[in-house]
Order: sequence, then C-alpha cells, then structure tokens
Amino acid sequence: MSGGIVVLSAANRWDGVRMADQQLAASLSRLVPVLYVDPPESAATRVRSAGWGSAVRRGGLVELGPRLWRLTPEGLPGLSRPGIRAINAEWVAQQVRRATARLGAAVVASLEANVLVPVSGRIGEAITVYWAQDDFVGMAPLVGGSAAAYARANERLAANSDLVIAANPHVAAALTARGAKPLTIPFGCDAPHFAAAEERSPAEDIGGSRPRAVFMGHLGDRIDVALLERLADDGVCLLMVGPRHLRADFSRFDALLAKPGVQWVGGRDFDLLPDYLAGADVGLVPYTQSRFNVGSFPLKTLEYLAAGLPVVSTTLPGVEWIASEDIHFADDAESFSRSVRAVLAAGRSGEAARRRRDLASKHSWDERARAFAEAIGLVQHTRTPMQEGPGLGSPFGREKEP
Repeated sequence: MSGGIVVLSAANRWDGVRMADQQLAASLSRLVPVLYVDPPESAATRVRSAGWGSAVRRGGLVELGPRLWRLTPEGLPGLSRPGIRAINAEWVAQQVRRATARLGAAVVASLEANVLVPVSGRIGEAITVYWAQDDFVGMAPLVGGSAAAYARANERLAANSDLVIAANPHVAAALTARGAKPLTIPFGCDAPHFAAAEERSPAEDIGGSRPRAVFMGHLGDRIDVALLERLADDGVCLLMVGPRHLRADFSRFDALLAKPGVQWVGGRDFDLLPDYLAGADVGLVPYTQSRFNVGSFPLKTLEYLAAGLPVVSTTLPGVEWIASEDIHFADDAESFSRSVRAVLAAGRSGEAARRRRDLASKHSWDERARAFAEAIGLVQHTRTPMQEGPGLGSPFGREKEP
C-alpha cells in the first residue's frame, strides 16, 4: 500500500473480549488505514497460558480486513519492572517501524492507548495522540498494577502528545486540572449489532420467567453485589452474562447465584450477545462509586439502549453524559430495586424501544471514528453544533480550562 496509516497502540489484544480499542479500530479503518498493535506478549506468558507449543510466535503482522492490520509484538516478561517497560516500549516500536515499512506506509498518527508500554514518539508519526480511556490510577488495584507507575505514565503521555482525547468527562476534568487541554470523545457502541436483538429469538439457554433484568459484563469488584442481592430478594428474575474476574469475591457471587431466579451463563461471544439481550427487559449498570468506575464509560449502557432496553444505573459521570430519559439512576439497594421493578412493571413499548435505538445510533463507533479522524485532521469537519448531541458540555469539544 502507499500513503499514510494510523497506528493504534492498544490496551487490549485484538482476539480478547471486544473492548473500545477493537471497535474503534474497525470503524476508523473505514476512513483511513489502521495498524492495530496488541500489547506485547512474552514467550513465557504464552507458554503459561497455552503450553510449550506456543513459545515461538507466528504471524506477527496479519491483515484483518480492508485497510486494517494487526501486529502482535514480542516482549519481555516482567512488565511491572520499570526497566523492562522501557525496553519493551523500544522493542515494540522497532517492530511497529518494521511493520509499517513492510506495508509501505508513513505513520500519519500514533493513537496511544497502551499507557505503560507506549510507542508514540518512537515510530516517526506526524501527530501523537494520547487516548485516555480510563482513570488508570483507579484501575491499578483491579489489575494488580502500580498506581504510581500509571500516574507517571499518564502525566508523561498527556504532556508529550500533540492531542489528548479523553473517553470520560471525569477523566477529561482531571487532565485539565493538570494543565492538559483534552477533547472529550466518549466510547461508542456497535449500534446495528445490538439493534438486531429486536429481531432475534432469546438464547436457548436462558431459564426462568419474564420480565427479566440483565447484567452484561465482567463479574468482579466493580459491581455492587448488594444491589443484585436486593433485586433477587425482591423477586426480580436476574440474568448475568459475562466471565468472572480473577479478583472477584467468588463466595459472594456463589451466594447470589444460589438465590431463586438468578442465572449466570458465563462469558459469551460478542456475536451472540444480542440473543441474550433479546431475552431481557431492562439492562443494569450496578457499579460501585470506586475511583475507576467514576472515571469509566461503561460500554454496556449504550449497548443496552441499542438493543431497545431501558437502563437502571448507579450515578456515574460517563452514564450521566448520555443524558437519556431511558436511563434511571439509583445508588442504594432499596432505590435501585425500586427503580428496576418500576421499569419492569411499565412493560415493553415499541415506541420507547425505537427511541432508545435511535439515540444509540447517534453514538455508534462509526460516529466516534469520524470524530477521532476530524480531531486528528485526517478528514474534513462535517459536524454542526446540532449534531454534537447531549451531554456534559460539548462531547466533541475541548474541556474548558478551570
């Protein structure tokens, strides 16, 4: 190929759980060529997870589709050690430079989402963009990382980038307080994919009766389990879809699963998720008020709306930003259960479901990709103020300085 390419240095592996990184890359590739760079992985890590046959890495650069490639770079084990992180950053950058040379493409932009092993500034990019997806300091305890290391990396990237894009108004405000001038472009959703729930039959392995509340996502410390316990105690039929996090309180979740009307089906492929939402009547975001949650933008919120479902959520800045009449907020167990039961009692409405899907379509990943491309200068601006949508301030504008 000839011309330019965007290098997206991702926080998540392409073949992992479908997160913001993969979905933005896919949509962005409809506008410009994209190289998706997995976090580096060592031979030791592969052997631990898949046996000795995986020790030798194969297929480092793979074409995923039109204008979209994936690079799976090699790295050293021991990411928690500062010296190893620095070596890995340079080693990955070398592999990226070789990949872009092989593709015959100049790097028009580096979109950096890998906070601890950044390649930006090392790959000859024309513009460096820091994609601040979360409150990484708040994330550190959840992943067993060093909060101090994440804080230093976050500040370094914000200071050394030409453009900072925050995925959450809370994260944007924190960056602004440190002297950055971020753009706020929240996460989006695969609106057409989840809208298919309207036409799908509920997954065959769903048990129990309707109406039914659903939680979709990882079961772990981010969840306020007391909210789900109260729902079960109040007779709400509850479906949980997603893997259990390794750091989850298994005894608490096991006790919840033992309650009548509660079903956990485990993790499910992204392509099958609409089948499970087709069997639900309200989507739940029962998150605690932890630092990480407050600085997050739960993807599931827009995905529920895209499936035509109303939402009951705890009060989080990212969810409030959506500004939808179909999102109901409650923070304690009693009011959360009351809100869920009120939504279920109201019954299903075709008109309301269409309204929710229409709103979600305005927050699709294609819309977000265009916002990124416009901000970076890869395509011409086409938005007007009327198109910018609801939320806390201008969603595609710079945060005001304090």
